[in-house]
Amino acid sequence: MEKIYWVLTTTIFVMDLAIRIGLSLRVIMRKRSPSVSLAWLVIVLLLPFAGAIIYLLFGETRIGERRAIKLLAQKPLVQQWTKSLYQRVKVDWNGINPECIPIDRQVNATIGIPTMPDNDLELFSTSDLFFSALIEDINKAQSSCFLEFYIYTEGGLADEVSIALIQAQERGVTCRLLLDSIGSRDFLRSQRAKRMQLAGIEIVEALPAGLFRALFVRIDLRNHRKIAIIDGSIAYTGSHNLTDPKFFKQDHGIGEWVDTMVRIRGPVVEIITAAFIYDWILDSQQDLEDISSSSEITPNPPAGNALVQLVPSGPGLAEDTLHNLLLTTIYAARSELLLTTPYFVPDNAILAALRSAAQKGVRVTIIIPERNDSKLVHYASRARLGILIKAGVRIMAFSGGLLHAKTITVDRDFCLFGSVNLDMRSFWLNFEMTLCVYDKEFTQHVRKLQHCYLTQSRRISPDDLTRRSFFERLKENTALLVSPLL
Repeated sequence: MEKIYWVLTTTIFVMDLAIRIGLSLRVIMRKRSPSVSLAWLVIVLLLPFAGAIIYLLFGETRIGERRAIKLLAQKPLVQQWTKSLYQRVKVDWNGINPECIPIDRQVNATIGIPTMPDNDLELFSTSDLFFSALIEDINKAQSSCFLEFYIYTEGGLADEVSIALIQAQERGVTCRLLLDSIGSRDFLRSQRAKRMQLAGIEIVEALPAGLFRALFVRIDLRNHRKIAIIDGSIAYTGSHNLTDPKFFKQDHGIGEWVDTMVRIRGPVVEIITAAFIYDWILDSQQDLEDISSSSEITPNPPAGNALVQLVPSGPGLAEDTLHNLLLTTIYAARSELLLTTPYFVPDNAILAALRSAAQKGVRVTIIIPERNDSKLVHYASRARLGILIKAGVRIMAFSGGLLHAKTITVDRDFCLFGSVNLDMRSFWLNFEMTLCVYDKEFTQHVRKLQHCYLTQSRRISPDDLTRRSFFERLKENTALLVSPLL
């Protein structure tokens, strides 16, 4: 019996050691950022067997064989289409901040999507305004309604959207709804979703998740985009999910979620529509040939004066594009940089860029929620605040609910607007959508909204941080250890 016990324990020890060494070598050879690699090494080396399971589930970007094949199959068509965009687009950069041109070139080089001129942008600062406009546009739709959202929940104004979609489908409008598998899990299994499908609305589950699929794909790769396109001529995007904040997560003690969206008309709507169709093909059983007659990817006439560049991002697309774009944007600031984000967990590169901007005289202000729905993100975020405050960055805590808007304005001249959080998950794991808007007028509207948030915020002072207890600081520093993985 003793011999069997010795053999068993020795075997387990050798297996564990082999797994740790093998996975450690794999982590090292993948050449990711040192902070990410070190975080995974800590997990693999300190947690026997469990660390290996966690790494195999979440340590690598596995998008699945079927999805990878579709990505490769669609790539030539996408390249041919974007080439045609460049041939018919002419951008006048006169009167535009020259710092915008390097951003445009960077997106051209990495994503291959040009800046589109002549767009009209309408900013919605409240949920009621957004839902009212979206429902009105759906009610007026003549050919198609395409919606792609991370979260769709029942209740309030979100139910009115489903009613409008059913009515649109009944009068012959093609309605497609692409919803993230995890973010919209409850809705996808709801009776309301079944009624919508019975009415003829096509509903597709984006990036399906489950225990069995976890063996083959990384299940925390999520479609975090928020898009609506009506008749291929009107588009919406921003930070708002298809949720009524009066009903959403009201038991979390963080107040109502505060979001913003933009309604777009003009040439860039063609690219937003193409982005939706591309996502739809990847997650549905259809190919472009199957839906070519209803794809709505057509040129749009001029509708305004704004230059807009769309930046879709996510696994399988150009690596590090979003992260590098944010760095370029921060370094472009000369006088003012104002950011809002619900989840603020910067890596060392972004942290250094923000400190550098403040130290060279840029007025850097970051608005984050006073209370967050993620405790881990809350503590990891607070661990970074001291070094930024010391460099001169203003950190403002918003108390009017969970500030979920993701906006960046630079020098009152141009802005970034979309679904991207300032954390590693948005940069490398989520499928996101960002607008680079090279337009002073729209930027002023966004900046005015940011200042409305400031009126409901308090400045976090060095004294606030020094008054923290040892236990609080321990929780923050512990969360910081895994922040590269958040």
